[in-house]
Amino acid sequence: MYCERCCMIFEEDRCPVCGSRNVRPPRPGDLCFLTERETIWAEMLEDVLKQNDIPCLTKNVLGAGLALKVGPMSERIRFYIPYLRLQNAKAIVDELFSAPQEGDENEDQVDRKI
Repeated sequence: MYCERCCMIFEEDRCPVCGSRNVRPPRPGDLCFLTERETIWAEMLEDVLKQNDIPCLTKNVLGAGLALKVGPMSERIRFYIPYLRLQNAKAIVDELFSAPQEGDENEDQVDRKI
C-alpha cells in the first residue's frame, strides 16, 4: 500500500508512519521514500543513483536557514524515488550502506580504514 502523506510503501492497511488509513495501491509514477542520509553520504548516494539512471527527488530535513545555524554537516537529506525504480534504488542503498558480513574478504581492510 502507499500513503500519499508520507510517500511510504508498506504491506499493512494503515501507514506505519502517520497512522492514516487513507492508503491505496502504489502507482508507477508515485514518489516513494527511499532513505534519509547525512549530507556527505547523500551526495555520494545521489551521484550513484544518477550513474544508474535512477531519478530521485531530494528534500532537506532542516531547511537552509536552520542548517546554516546548526552547521551544514548536521543537515540530513531525504530521497524519494519513482515507484517503478524503487527496488533498484533499495538494492543500491543496501550495497552502499550495509556493514560487511562476517567472513567478507574485505572486512579487515574496512576495519583498518575506520
